Amino acid sequence: MDLNHIGKKIKEMRLRKKQTQQQIADACGISKSLLSKIENGQTASAIATLSKISDVLEVPLSWVLDDKYEQDLVLLPKSRRESKIGDENMGYSYELLANRSQFSGLEPTIVHVTPKHTNLREESYTHSHDEFIYILEGSIYLSYDGDKHYMEKGDSAYFQGSKPHLFIPVNDEGAQVLTLFIDTPV
Repeated sequence: MDLNHIGKKIKEMRLRKKQTQQQIADACGISKSLLSKIENGQTASAIATLSKISDVLEVPLSWVLDDKYEQDLVLLPKSRRESKIGDENMGYSYELLANRSQFSGLEPTIVHVTPKHTNLREESYTHSHDEFIYILEGSIYLSYDGDKHYMEKGDSAYFQGSKPHLFIPVNDEGAQVLTLFIDTPV
């Protein structure tokens, strides 16, 4: 999936809901300029930002990220999975592993944490989903709600996405983190 496709889907849903860019941007706590760039495919956006937009538009994050229809069985060989590329300022790229959130409230993703020497991200993320992470490769510091926790291959954590958090690379090897975004009932 490319940035243009993500932007078109967001714009399409915004227009269906008869909302202006300013209304959606205000509800998400982002600038109208950033929303415009996302809608026009001119910028890569953090999962946290896309999650906020999907919440305001009342659609699953997986719908924004993926163009496949919901299915009872989703088989996605690695060779057919596209990496969702972020930029160096975001600090990671990500791959959506399955499109099932509408039914299960779960979005499995692999987050590729950018190596330390190229990772410029310092600002934490927040979003409405709970998050479960499992370190597949490498190591990270999980910055969560003001505390920093060292995590290495095989370690896991479960936390509220609404609290500030960030995956910080430990070294120049980067890391791979299996991440499950979990919709929780309000």
